[in-house]
Amino acid sequence: MFLTVCQTQSASQMARVVFLHPDLGIGGAERLVVDAAVALKSQGCSVQIWTAHYDPTHCFSETLDPELPVVCVGDWLPTSVFGYLHALCAYLRMIYVALYLVFLSGVEYDVIFCDQVSVCIPVLRLSRHRKKVLFYCHFPDQLLTQRKSVLKKLYRAPIDWLEERTTGMADMILVNSQFTAGIFRETFLGLRGVQTDVLYPSLNTRTFDQPSTEAKGLEGLLPEGTSCLFLSLNRYERKKNLGLALEALASLRSSLSLGQRAGVHLVVAGGYDDRVTENVQHYTELKKLAAQLHLEDCVTFLRSPSDSLKVGLLRGSAAVLYTPSREHFGIVPVEAMYCCCPVIAVNSGGPLESVADGETGFLCEPTAEAFSKAMERLVREPQLRRDMGLAGRKRVRDKFSLQAFSDQLYGYIVRLSQ
Repeated sequence: MFLTVCQTQSASQMARVVFLHPDLGIGGAERLVVDAAVALKSQGCSVQIWTAHYDPTHCFSETLDPELPVVCVGDWLPTSVFGYLHALCAYLRMIYVALYLVFLSGVEYDVIFCDQVSVCIPVLRLSRHRKKVLFYCHFPDQLLTQRKSVLKKLYRAPIDWLEERTTGMADMILVNSQFTAGIFRETFLGLRGVQTDVLYPSLNTRTFDQPSTEAKGLEGLLPEGTSCLFLSLNRYERKKNLGLALEALASLRSSLSLGQRAGVHLVVAGGYDDRVTENVQHYTELKKLAAQLHLEDCVTFLRSPSDSLKVGLLRGSAAVLYTPSREHFGIVPVEAMYCCCPVIAVNSGGPLESVADGETGFLCEPTAEAFSKAMERLVREPQLRRDMGLAGRKRVRDKFSLQAFSDQLYGYIVRLSQ
């Protein structure tokens, strides 16, 4: 029996895992995939990441490590047709990646970890020797798009049907929060009997523990005399509601004295890709909104800041303004808390599970007035900022450590590989 246990343990430690992800850029979903790959690699697994798009100049630093192979195939396929059919193109690109992996690559693997696009799962079933598939659901894809026209509804109907059917083909389904687990059950009515486990995204603290080489650069980035910095950190997408941060700043300034107002500054930073039309358009929209609110001198916009600069900003901020509503999980509040930075977030979705209201930050209604009141408390009470910062770091260590994430994920891989 001891020999059998050892053999099982040895086999599981050498489990060969391939990650399938549509676009390995910079975002919360990509952060989770990279962290998961690094975590399994540290547990002794053989790991590869396969994707339809990868740009070494626009990626997380871990993917530049030759010990973490990234294979990009199918990038020649279109991402849209004249600015439309994005979902269909994403499906076709991932089907191509899966076909290439199964029939052309010659890569041997035991478990496939895929996320975002489930339509590749039936293709993976075509493997000569059936492999186990773990699907990680960040959020049902069909809820991430609007259906304002009859044509859009007709276009999405078969795609939504495919999403539910193919998701149900996975051997194991994980979700990123209790909130997403509930939405999963409400959305995929045909999968109500399917078990979903919650695997919270973790924080790979290695990046945040290193000295920030760009921390001193904040002095040149920010206006002289800045004493209270607020930070909005999200991709330049309309659903992230970044305009709320600008409106909250305008409201805050109206409640402060002239002297206090002079020291308050906001940095709006986030993922930006020239290939993504919405990123380009929304960046311009936010700049216009700042001008309309007369905030040009107290707002700095940054596009795709480096990891080091992001850490420097988090360490130097009075609070992070996290503005999306019904966010699936959201790794930014966790990153902020680890850097001893309080979080002011909308009181819905993932932040309900990550942020302790009144202890590590504030959970507010998504209005400028509610956010500005929380911001004002932190401006006027420096000790509260420090207390919340320390409490936030402890909360991340207790609930969202990479070790806890790694152990839990590894347990799932072992279960699938046996």
